[in-house]
Amino acid sequence: MEDVVDDRHPARGRAIYNLSGMYSAQLLDHFQNPRNAGDVADADAIAEIENPACGDVLRLSLKMNSGRIAEIRFKAKGCVSSMACASALTELVSGQTLEDGRSLRRETLIAAVGGLPQASTHAAQLALDTLAAALRQVKP
Repeated sequence: MEDVVDDRHPARGRAIYNLSGMYSAQLLDHFQNPRNAGDVADADAIAEIENPACGDVLRLSLKMNSGRIAEIRFKAKGCVSSMACASALTELVSGQTLEDGRSLRRETLIAAVGGLPQASTHAAQLALDTLAAALRQVKP
């Protein structure tokens, strides 16, 4: 897996982070190649939640068709795990019924990204909380 170079602070030199030792290949793939990023046009539901403990923010927008999640997209500002969990969540619930979306379990999302470090499990919870908030807006 590639190293990530952080050039934001040129005066301090280039910091190189080897993320492959911390994260699974699946998680890094979702982070580096996010699926369904952006906003859904004419969304039926939009929810945005900020995790007060870490400051990560996740916004989900979705469109329903015939009782199924026809399209779902995300925008995120946060850590590697938050971005990856948001991406994986959109893949897991796309095409699913409201009931299926509401019943998505944290363990299923964590498995979809190949696991999370214990300190990053909040990322999966943020994704699920934001999904629940969006689905509450959908009329059955």
